[in-house]
Amino acid sequence: MPDSPQPSAPRPVAATIGEIGEIAALRRILPRLDSGTAALLGPGDDAALVAASDGRFVVTTDLLVHGPDFRLAWSTPFELGWKAAATNLTDVAAMGARPTALVVAIAAPPSSPATLLEGIADGLREALAALAPGAGVVGGDLSASDVLTIAVTAFGDLEGRAPVLRSGARVGDVIAHAGARGDAARGLALLFDEATDAAGEPDAALAAALRERHPDLIRAQLAPAPPVWAGVVAATAGATSMLDVSDGLARDARRVAEASAVAFDFSSQALGGEAETVRLALAGGEDHGMLATFPDGARIPVPFEPIGRVVDGAGRILLDGRDVGADGWDPYSGWDGRSG
Repeated sequence: MPDSPQPSAPRPVAATIGEIGEIAALRRILPRLDSGTAALLGPGDDAALVAASDGRFVVTTDLLVHGPDFRLAWSTPFELGWKAAATNLTDVAAMGARPTALVVAIAAPPSSPATLLEGIADGLREALAALAPGAGVVGGDLSASDVLTIAVTAFGDLEGRAPVLRSGARVGDVIAHAGARGDAARGLALLFDEATDAAGEPDAALAAALRERHPDLIRAQLAPAPPVWAGVVAATAGATSMLDVSDGLARDARRVAEASAVAFDFSSQALGGEAETVRLALAGGEDHGMLATFPDGARIPVPFEPIGRVVDGAGRILLDGRDVGADGWDPYSGWDGRSG
């Protein structure tokens, strides 16, 4: 008679955050992170000490909350860490500063596997290495919550330069943009259209299949790679205003137009020409590209591309001279209340 099949060894069950506790969780996370070159004192004390070459620093903060900002059925922990870094680094870059350090606080359900935190830490580390070499995670906090939340505070060094503000655009300036336009919105539309089950809930298996078919668009939404370095490039090239395009080109441009008491007139041809391409460029959020204005006649630095002109008309957004809406991402009106 043939030998009876031997029972396979049970698969190890991943320890949860609640089981291992905060100290053990930190011991898993901290070795996965890099404090960066600007940290004079990194994690382990009551506060970090970060160098700033001219005594000033830029600081910003942002939240990623399970539900309105991401769905665990679609995003891997690594992608969550990557996106948490990327979305803050661009805010620092939009001031014309070089990112130097992040402080990261995570609130997670105690039933979450500890590997969730490890994956987030890995994503943070790799995003910093790719998008802002030399910057690092210098501290943070852990807490328990029913909803996974990642809060990041980012710091940057102006290196002696004046900050580039939203209020500096002037009539006659050239409007320029660096980075993707509309790709993240296309990726999100694909996820909602093709990676949800019959009840409309996010489905991990369908999302995995979608990644195989549209890797670039899904990555643009879940783990964007914006040109963080372009912020310093724009500042040194004489940019008169700048901001990170997180909520859509039209909506974010209106913020600059209102702050500067001018109007932005975009060129449909420069935005791709075709109606749907232009619509996504204007209304699609989360690409995190850099929108800047430069004086007329100035050399527009790589990777920026001219896409319009600053004209008279406080707070107006135009397309080929005609008013257009400032549609874009709004976390309050854009969320259906589901988590997934």
